[in-house]
Amino acid sequence: MNSCKFLIASILAIFLGAAHAQNRAFSPEPARLAEIHDAMESQVAANHTAGAVTLVLHGGKVIHHDAAGLADRENQVPMTEDRVFWIASMTKSVTATTLMTLVDEGRLNLDEPASKWLPALAKAHLADGTPPKRPITLRDLMSHTSGLAFPPRKPTDGAQSLKGYVAQLVAAPLAFEPGTDYEYGFGLTVSGHIAEIAAGKPFDALMRERVLDPLGMKDTAFNPGAALRARFAKTYKTAEDGEGLARAHNPFVMPDDETPRMVEPSGGLFSTAADMARFYQMILDGGEFEGKRIVSREAIAEMTTPHHAGGKVLNYGLGWQCNNPEKANVPGFSANAFGHGGAFATHGWIDPERRLVTVLMVQNVLVQGTGDVRKAFHDKVLGVAPTEKN
Repeated sequence: MNSCKFLIASILAIFLGAAHAQNRAFSPEPARLAEIHDAMESQVAANHTAGAVTLVLHGGKVIHHDAAGLADRENQVPMTEDRVFWIASMTKSVTATTLMTLVDEGRLNLDEPASKWLPALAKAHLADGTPPKRPITLRDLMSHTSGLAFPPRKPTDGAQSLKGYVAQLVAAPLAFEPGTDYEYGFGLTVSGHIAEIAAGKPFDALMRERVLDPLGMKDTAFNPGAALRARFAKTYKTAEDGEGLARAHNPFVMPDDETPRMVEPSGGLFSTAADMARFYQMILDGGEFEGKRIVSREAIAEMTTPHHAGGKVLNYGLGWQCNNPEKANVPGFSANAFGHGGAFATHGWIDPERRLVTVLMVQNVLVQGTGDVRKAFHDKVLGVAPTEKN
C-alpha cells in the first residue's frame, strides 16, 4: 500500500510539473480556433452529423464555444451552444468522481471486497459454477476488470430500479477471474449502487450533492425536466439508402418528463458542453472549483492512471479512458491525457500537459463518418494540417 501511495505521489509530481512546462509551450492560435466553425459546417454538409457544439478551454479560460449545423433538421432549428445532449458513457467519469468523494472520506475502499457493501457479490461465480480465486473489489468494478460480462439487452432495461438491475448483473456468471482481463461493461453501474448503499441516498441525489450542484451544473440530469427537454438536440443516423441523415431512436429519451427512466450510473446523464467543461476544468485543477474542494488530487490520480490487467497496460483507469505511452486512445494528445466518449459520439478530453480541455457534442448513432467530426475538431485545436495523420 505504501508503494502505491508513492506511485500516486510520483504521478502527481510529474502531472503538475509537465503541465506547467507544456502550458508555456502550447497556445491554440485564434486563427485556427476561428476555423472550427467552418470545419464543423463541412462535416454537416458531408452528412457526418446534423449539428455540433464545440468547446475549448485553455489555461482555465474558455477560448472557443460554438455551434454549427442544426439541432432539428426536419424543422430547420439551428444548433445553439446551450443544446442538451445525451452524453452516454461520458457519465462514467462523473460517476467515478462521485464515488471517489466517498473514498476520500473513508466510506468506501477501492481494494476491500465489494461484497462488504453488496453481499450478493460474495456469491459471484464463473461459468462452471466455481467461485473466483479472490473477491471482486470496487477497483475491479470501476476499471472493467471484475469479470462482469456485458449483459444482453432486454425490453425491461430502464424500467426497473437501479437496485433491481444490479441484482441481475451480479447474478450472471463471470466472464473471467477478477483482475486478469478487461471487458468494457457495467461495472460503474454496480459501483453506483454500492455508492448509494454507502451514502444512504439515491445515486442521482448523491451525484447532485457531491458534484453537480457544487459545480453549478444546472443543465445536467439523469431525468431532465421539461425545460431541458425543450433544448434536446435530435438524434440522427445515416439513412438506409446511404444518402443523407434520418431521425433515429434514442432509448434514453423518455416519451415525457413524467416518465422517469432508471438512473444509469454508466451512461444515463444528459448535459451541455458548458456544464461538462466545468466538470473537466475542476478535474484539471486538481479537484478544486472556485476555492471549494470537490475531490482529492490523489483520487484524480487513481482515476486517470492507466490500469493493469493480465500483465497489460490498459487504456482505462477508473471510470476514465486514458492515453498511455504505448498507445494513444486519442491521437495527438499527450501520453497522459484522459477523458471519455459516449455511444452517440459525444466526447470530452483533458490534456494536463497542455492545460487543455476539448468538448464535442453531437447526437449520432450509426452515422457514417462520425469519427471524422471529432478528428476535424481536434486537428484545428492542435494545429494538425489536413494532410497530416495524428
